[in-house]
Amino acid sequence: MNAQAKDEAIPKTLLIACGALARETLEVLRQPGMEALTLTCLPAIWHNRPEKIPEGVRQKIKAARAQGIERVFVLYGDCGTGGELDRVLAEEGVERIEGPHCYAFFAGQEAFEKLAEQEIGTFYLTDYLVRHFDRLMWQGLGLDKHPDLLTLYFGNYRKLIYLAQLDDPALDAKAEEAAQRLGLAYERVATGMGELGEFLAASARPATE
Repeated sequence: MNAQAKDEAIPKTLLIACGALARETLEVLRQPGMEALTLTCLPAIWHNRPEKIPEGVRQKIKAARAQGIERVFVLYGDCGTGGELDRVLAEEGVERIEGPHCYAFFAGQEAFEKLAEQEIGTFYLTDYLVRHFDRLMWQGLGLDKHPDLLTLYFGNYRKLIYLAQLDDPALDAKAEEAAQRLGLAYERVATGMGELGEFLAASARPATE
């Protein structure tokens, strides 16, 4: 089999992801064996407007199929859609990564449940949220202009857990600083890519007849 025929035998697969997962997903896609996967993202800010996610995903699916791409996978948890995303995916016949949100599939479903049980009042950050803490959290919630809102937003939290995908001392320091600014105890949990990596590896395998 020549190289062209070999490439044609690999099913092209599209990943539809939240923009907050783009960097980590691309990191995995650089690994050998991921050549059949391509990535498209919806705006990360839609986490503040989860009602936009289901229809946004549907439109991406339809656009992919119009281009002849039949294999589509979704990198979203439920992400506050109240089951609406799963309804859309069932209608379209598309599979998504398991879990309610990215915290769970980075940490692993069982591991995250244990963390949540240990301290209900826990606020979680991922690498993406640490990088963009000021824009998404501090400024996004208006705390830069109204610091008195801090108690309103975070008064019921006791701990901040940084679920770290990469080993980056600069991010560690920024996450710990975020905990201090929020007045929360700090803990770092190294997750790596967690179930995201496993899901991508499964998605890259050729479809069975």
